[in-house]
Amino acid sequence: MAWQVVIAGGGFGGFYAARVLERVLPEQSARVTLVNDANFMLYTPLLPGAAGGTLDPRHVVVSLRSQLRCTELVIGRVTDADPAQATVGVQRIDGEHLELHYDQLVVALGSVSRTLPIPGLAEHAIGLKSLSDATALRNQVLSALDIAESIEDPKLRAEYLGFVFVGAGYAGVEGLADLQDFAAQAIEMYPRCRLQGMRWVLVEAKDRIMQEVPRSLSEFAERELRGRGIEVRTNTTLLEVSDSAAKISSGETIAARTVVWGFRSIARDACWSTARCAWSTARPRCSSSRRARGWACARAPMFGRSATARPYPTLRGQASPARPPPSTRSAKAGSWRATSRLFSRARAPSRFAIARRAWSQSSGTTRRSRSLWAFAGA
Repeated sequence: MAWQVVIAGGGFGGFYAARVLERVLPEQSARVTLVNDANFMLYTPLLPGAAGGTLDPRHVVVSLRSQLRCTELVIGRVTDADPAQATVGVQRIDGEHLELHYDQLVVALGSVSRTLPIPGLAEHAIGLKSLSDATALRNQVLSALDIAESIEDPKLRAEYLGFVFVGAGYAGVEGLADLQDFAAQAIEMYPRCRLQGMRWVLVEAKDRIMQEVPRSLSEFAERELRGRGIEVRTNTTLLEVSDSAAKISSGETIAARTVVWGFRSIARDACWSTARCAWSTARPRCSSSRRARGWACARAPMFGRSATARPYPTLRGQASPARPPPSTRSAKAGSWRATSRLFSRARAPSRFAIARRAWSQSSGTTRRSRSLWAFAGA
């Protein structure tokens, strides 16, 4: 009987975990099932390019079915899990509820944009986390220009020509730069809007933008933004958002019909609450072998570190920026860990698994299979 491996999430972590398992698992030895809310993997670093029109939306996604030929794909949302019974609850896109049994579980649910309790933020602001968000944001900019061109009152027109981005991380800065460049080209076809001009404002609560990079690069990026006519407000927070303006902590009310929030991401809330495990939006903690802590169960599930996991430290003692490579590296480590658990109870650290896989790949396909079994029995 084949082992059951369930992967929750089809982002960087889940996708690469499934790819590694397809390569290293012996044929017919396990049944791998991937649960995701879409049939594609979104390459999130390219979202600003899709929003700004420099990239086609189909170029920032990867079809899961075309890349994972031996993995069963279930399109739905993970709703609950029972570690004691080794089952995962899934609500399929047609509304039907499924119970998936697993021998090993890889949790790579990814992240969502954090929503702060700011009045009017959820009702009037736009996020930049999904492909639909990027498309809606680009359409919003074009609609604002079309409406502003037909308005006679300059004061009312300024509301549609005002754009506020809240959060100066990677998503906020790149999204603002791409959209401003896109709008600067499009405004040439709008005489009234071109005559009045647009206003772009970047709001950041910290003392500088892009905290993930060194200060020198942050200052360089800020100079580039200011050189393009973008207002950068550091040490400033957003207080309130309405349908026509945004109020900031400096006391100024910015006339803007388009407010984009790009706060840093948090782990996705899978509504997992059982008698022995409760995960909400906190970051799940894992051991060096990527084993999730807090699951008091003999069949301990695995957690593939996602883009929301804590960044790897650098040699200077500072945290390196969150980026896709940690997700892919941890996905490979987690998949090897799951493989070793299927055929053995050995608890080798993930670094050893990665090194063993690299050695086996350099030795050819036949020795790769043999080294898998040797590693699993170690």
